[in-house]
Amino acid sequence: MIDFDKIAKYSKAGPRYTSYPTAIEFHDGFTHLDYQKALQDSNHSNLPLSLYFHLPFCRSACYFCGCNVIYTSQEEKKAQYIVYLQKELELLKRHLDTKREVIQLHFGGGTPTFFNADELARIIELIKETFTNFSTQAEVSCEIDPRFFNTQQMQVLSNGGFNRVSFGVQDFDERVQNAIHRIQSVELVENAVKIARDAGIKSINFDLITGLPYQTLESFLQTLQKVIKLSPDRLAIFNYAHLPWLKKTMRKIDETTLPTPKEKLKILQETIELLDQNHYKLIGMDHFAKQEDELYIAKQKGELRRNFQGYTTRGFSQTIGIGLTSIGEGENYYAQNHKEMKAYTQALDEGILPTSKGIWLTQEDRLRKEVIMQIMNNLSIEYTQIEQKFHINFQEHFASSLQALKQYQEIGLIQFHDNGFRATPTGGILIRNIAMEFDPYLAKIRKDTFSKTL
Repeated sequence: MIDFDKIAKYSKAGPRYTSYPTAIEFHDGFTHLDYQKALQDSNHSNLPLSLYFHLPFCRSACYFCGCNVIYTSQEEKKAQYIVYLQKELELLKRHLDTKREVIQLHFGGGTPTFFNADELARIIELIKETFTNFSTQAEVSCEIDPRFFNTQQMQVLSNGGFNRVSFGVQDFDERVQNAIHRIQSVELVENAVKIARDAGIKSINFDLITGLPYQTLESFLQTLQKVIKLSPDRLAIFNYAHLPWLKKTMRKIDETTLPTPKEKLKILQETIELLDQNHYKLIGMDHFAKQEDELYIAKQKGELRRNFQGYTTRGFSQTIGIGLTSIGEGENYYAQNHKEMKAYTQALDEGILPTSKGIWLTQEDRLRKEVIMQIMNNLSIEYTQIEQKFHINFQEHFASSLQALKQYQEIGLIQFHDNGFRATPTGGILIRNIAMEFDPYLAKIRKDTFSKTL
């Protein structure tokens, strides 16, 4: 029996660890010249490429959203943005060997399907003209708002090699939808799923969010029952990050209507149990997959990887972030594009990469990144695996971190063994807390920078 009161007290602000070091550590001392060098240096490696395109436009605000978006109804803004994507791709070709194998492509937003079929076709055409060596096994995916999706768009995506789609569902409860300014019926989502299935898409993900206003255990379980009937292959169930001091639209949400950490814990526990009964298994921190899905199979093999797009079955690749605010990742760096459209377009007009900031990773950063990502990916650590790769004694190097983990051992969240430790099923819910014990940067970061872990 889980003591929810005891576990809920561990809810505190912390990173989601889509990167390490986190984006808070990126700085403007890392310039477009640094990124240029990083790209050129990477051409000597055999690393495959992962491409992330940020398509930032939305018609209107969803109050829960923490993404970098631009709200507009002006069609010309989208056309102009495609022109600048082309400029960025042309610049990348000068510094990056774009004949390297591409194993992953992802369209994120914003609302990628706010672009119409012809616009999507043009973007895909530009990508294929630039990157000419797509793996036959490449994971090619697009985030989709079911409210902005039609057969023509799906056909363009299918023709472009897209084999995965992710629908933003969030919650089916009418009261919750009104509170977050995101109205979409079960029938609308069902039709979107049919469009994708009819086009031959065999991997469909739903994004859901726990911790939304007016959400209760009963209401969310009803949402899950409706989701299960639609039979997505994967589910990403995120904890709502309420950061009204960072996102103005979140100020429209009445904080008194948000579930407490104890209530969210109960929702999470019941969610895991219901999904498990319906053959969806917990993957990493917040993803679920059917047992026949390659995400689940990769989890069993210890081959998961976490990046800015979530969990993936592909091994480590060099991520090239393209478009406004996109983040790129290499073995020893992170680089982020400008967040403001004016700065982004100005850089490209001047013929330079639109790099706003980034960071070179030290050897210690790379070590701790490996540890934290192993925890986030596989909910466990094997000491010898890290020791062989980095030539350290794990228990000596991380003595203070291991000491700090004993509090989680005492309440049954992790179990130690001779060669490492593993999170228990309940510990998986607080895996961010466990990873945080290996992050020395947190000591100097303001506590209101991150969302709560519960």
